[in-house]
Amino acid sequence: MQTTSKPAKKRTRQQRNQPLDVFFTPKTVAVIGATETTNSVGRTVLWNLVTSPFGGTVYPVNPKRPSVLGVKAYKSISEIPEQVDLAVIVTPPPSIPGIIRECGENGVRGAVVISAGFKEIGPEGAELERQLLKEAQDADIRVIGPNCLGVMSPLSGMNATFATTIARPGSVGFISQSGALCTAVLDWSLKEMVGFSAFVSVGSA
Repeated sequence: MQTTSKPAKKRTRQQRNQPLDVFFTPKTVAVIGATETTNSVGRTVLWNLVTSPFGGTVYPVNPKRPSVLGVKAYKSISEIPEQVDLAVIVTPPPSIPGIIRECGENGVRGAVVISAGFKEIGPEGAELERQLLKEAQDADIRVIGPNCLGVMSPLSGMNATFATTIARPGSVGFISQSGALCTAVLDWSLKEMVGFSAFVSVGSA
């Protein structure tokens, strides 16, 4: 019996073996809202990523600076010369639905929205969160957050959070809505030498 097969589609970076690989094994990460302001979330997240041994490329996005922490910065994700796998967003809430839309237009498949100021603050924030979700659905982007600590992949060494240290590698995944619980468990695990395969704060989920 003869069979015919359709020509294979050209494999792109977005086509991954597992849908969540974009969060745990990205090759390129953009930090949108990266800054050099001392003790800021944007600075801490960028520092954690550029000092992580995960082997990927990190792009700061800041329209007001040519570089952040010595790394060339871009005015928007549209200007980054390479396909971005994961966007970590730490900008003011009103800007984020539009940023998610722009991420979709540029082929980004995953976003971690660390910024707070959504449904937890009332109706205005809830409307922003609804807009964020709609833009993500329209663009087929998976989102962690908003209002979260971020994501760690201890097995690869990637730290896309604003925590002060990364979890030890291990075989158990940990996920929590509460950033406070995440930091408490992280502190405990470091003292007790407990490791994790993944460490995720989902925030508003």
